[in-house]
Amino acid sequence: MKIKINGKKTETNQSTLFSAAAEFGCNKPNTVAIINGFQTSKDVDIKENDEIVLIEKGKMPDKDEFEAMLSARHTPKVYEAAKNSRVAVAGLGGLGSNIALMLARTGIGTLHLIDFDVVEPSNLNRQQYMIRHLGMNKTDALKEQIMQINPYVNVICDCKKVDDKNCAELFKNDEIVCEAFDNPEAKAMLVNNLLENKSDVFIVAASGMAGYEKSNSITTKKITDRFYVCGDGTNEAKQGRGLMSPRVTICAAHQANAVLRIILKEFDV
Repeated sequence: MKIKINGKKTETNQSTLFSAAAEFGCNKPNTVAIINGFQTSKDVDIKENDEIVLIEKGKMPDKDEFEAMLSARHTPKVYEAAKNSRVAVAGLGGLGSNIALMLARTGIGTLHLIDFDVVEPSNLNRQQYMIRHLGMNKTDALKEQIMQINPYVNVICDCKKVDDKNCAELFKNDEIVCEAFDNPEAKAMLVNNLLENKSDVFIVAASGMAGYEKSNSITTKKITDRFYVCGDGTNEAKQGRGLMSPRVTICAAHQANAVLRIILKEFDV
């Protein structure tokens, strides 16, 4: 019968997952088996056109096998849509650094990272940087981490401060833009500029994720057909209510998931 193993079409006379794995030289104790997007430790029956991914633990697969693995975990149609997408992340602090790494793990084909700042010690309480990154441009530090997660993502870096003058040029090729600035004025500038000058872009912004209030108060709201806002809309950073990793990361996850839903044309957020 015809099946696909690690992204490659092949034929086999085997009737079960483990026998097919053995035929292709995969040692069961050291192999993770995924069939049609579902990881299993059972020797299930296989049928015509099944897609099987066999991953040797502790070994980096080649590009085709790596993509087959991601496709299997995300389901093929989801992964293909993600792979063919381009997303910009404007601001690489607590929101943006988390968003970018989540999207890299999701298999977004092209990530456009924009930030003018460097990593400094106070960033470490909520941003996806480490002590070794101190003093590095955030764009470079984040790209380094993405390459350690998924080396096949196309990462474009702009170490620039976004303003009214360069906004249109910076984002001209981006299909989806995640607004992840700390400054309210910068947030409004970016969103207003894109809404006025780039009618084909989707914007996923954030407002209200400071402190340690209830997690479930952070939501995703659809403002217009192309504009979404994540957060609680209320809790800004101020004296007595700082930006802390749990709620910031929850809001970032809302933004990353909204991006994925937009890519998959699931607009009923």
